[in-house]
Amino acid sequence: MFSEHVQSRSEQQAATRQKVLAAAEQLFRTQGFKATTIRQIAAEANVSTGTVMAVGGKDTLLVSIFDTWITSVHNDRHTELAPSTTTATTEDVLKLFVPFVGYFALDPELSREYTAILVRGNHESVIFRDLALALLAELETVLARSPLPRSQVGPGARTIYLAYLGLLMTASSGAITMPDAADQLRQTIDFVIAQPNGKQ
Repeated sequence: MFSEHVQSRSEQQAATRQKVLAAAEQLFRTQGFKATTIRQIAAEANVSTGTVMAVGGKDTLLVSIFDTWITSVHNDRHTELAPSTTTATTEDVLKLFVPFVGYFALDPELSREYTAILVRGNHESVIFRDLALALLAELETVLARSPLPRSQVGPGARTIYLAYLGLLMTASSGAITMPDAADQLRQTIDFVIAQPNGKQ
């Protein structure tokens, strides 16, 4: 009886959190991050402002929205990265990043706010911890099928990952366009895979 009560309470908290995040995302995207207030998010989610603040302030909500979506992409990809005998190409590696680049390009202003929050360093994001490890593992899985020698797979994955983060931050700041960032990432992947010591 007690465990059922705890479980339903935990499920209720998770459902409330999702409702708050959905309301925040909808408002952030329709009227802008800066124009949206906690009071508006509470009204949209049909909860109190205290309930919204229990989930987090605006910065925390935005980081959670992005991190939740990015986490779902990685979770959905476990089955897509099944072992293959075909040699991996630059395009195979680039496919790992397509959902993320597309998501950031969806709303450049919101993406800028997200990266600005991360750069300020006041809010932790799973993209630098758990999700970094997940993406590195995915990169290594694909690069293991490329002409890169086994000893270079790990360093190659880290090089591509760091280039991706840098380009994403640069594009989100508006310094370059997302298509340009994607093209530069393709060039980086080409460079890593086509190194002389990577040729068989």
